[in-house]
Amino acid sequence: MQRLDTRWRRRATGIAFSVGVVALVTGGVFALRPIAPVVSLGVLYVLAVVAVAVAYGLAYAIPVSVGSMLAFNFLFLPPVHTFALRESENWVALVVYLTVGVVVGELATRSRRLGRQAVEAETLRQADAVKTAVLHAVSHDLRSPLTAIRAASEGLDSPAVQLDAREREELFETIRIEVHRLERLVNNLLDLSRLEAGPARRTPELWTVDALVASALEQLGPEADRVETNFGVDVGLVRVDGPQLHRVLVNLLENALKFSSPSDPIDVTVESGGGRILVRIRDRGPGIAEADRERIFDAFERGSNSGPGSGLGLAIARGFAEANGGRIWAEPGAEPAGGSIFVLELPAVEEAAEVPR
Repeated sequence: MQRLDTRWRRRATGIAFSVGVVALVTGGVFALRPIAPVVSLGVLYVLAVVAVAVAYGLAYAIPVSVGSMLAFNFLFLPPVHTFALRESENWVALVVYLTVGVVVGELATRSRRLGRQAVEAETLRQADAVKTAVLHAVSHDLRSPLTAIRAASEGLDSPAVQLDAREREELFETIRIEVHRLERLVNNLLDLSRLEAGPARRTPELWTVDALVASALEQLGPEADRVETNFGVDVGLVRVDGPQLHRVLVNLLENALKFSSPSDPIDVTVESGGGRILVRIRDRGPGIAEADRERIFDAFERGSNSGPGSGLGLAIARGFAEANGGRIWAEPGAEPAGGSIFVLELPAVEEAAEVPR
């Protein structure tokens, strides 16, 4: 039923457009009669045929061509206000205009069809390119944890390997860490699909930033020991979707840890002012080239100094931040330590309310 309504609506729109274009050209012919021969002005109706052919196809262009011929005959060719013709050249002019209108309409329709096919082909090509990019991007992130899990599990299962309690615990810890990496990759892919499907749905609640940062640090496991936090005085509340901001902070922190050496700390500074709350996450990595500071937030994109990876974390972080009224950008780290600073900006809430724990 809805498909029929859409079809009839398109037909009605096409008819109205066709009538309107013919009327517009007719008005133009009326206006130009004092400065040009009437017979030569009939070629203007070809413009109406082309416009309709491009917009709605040959099925509408042919009636417009015939209607234009009849309107031109009735209104401008003597004897006017009749469909009779006094001079033979007027017959020739009408036949030529009708033929030209049909031919041009057919060419315009073919061009429109070829253009649509080219767009469809390009869309398919881009879709294939995206699929290839996804496979290349996630293959390393999938292969590394799977290899580590397989090696650890084979070590635990092999009767030829004698392990003490500490070594067994280390292998179990390796499996737990790599499983969490796989879970995060799957979650990133799911989050990206949700963001690309449309605006992220959110359930806003009042949170303190320190509670959000604490939940993100819990997700990091032992690597959270490398993160040093510094919270400003009287940092206000934020009204955000807690799980989404959790993903934002986890992805930003993991990115900082990934590009810093195991001996370097990650600094997290939270400050407020002007109705905004800023969370600055600083790493000690190689830094980001100025040309890459915006591109790295696109899905499957990585900076020129980055290693292998899916390139999803920053894109998802920005998507969820923007869905909650915030934004994210990258800045160069201060010398001499260098590195990069990722800034998460969120709107502060002034009202007092109960905060979830």
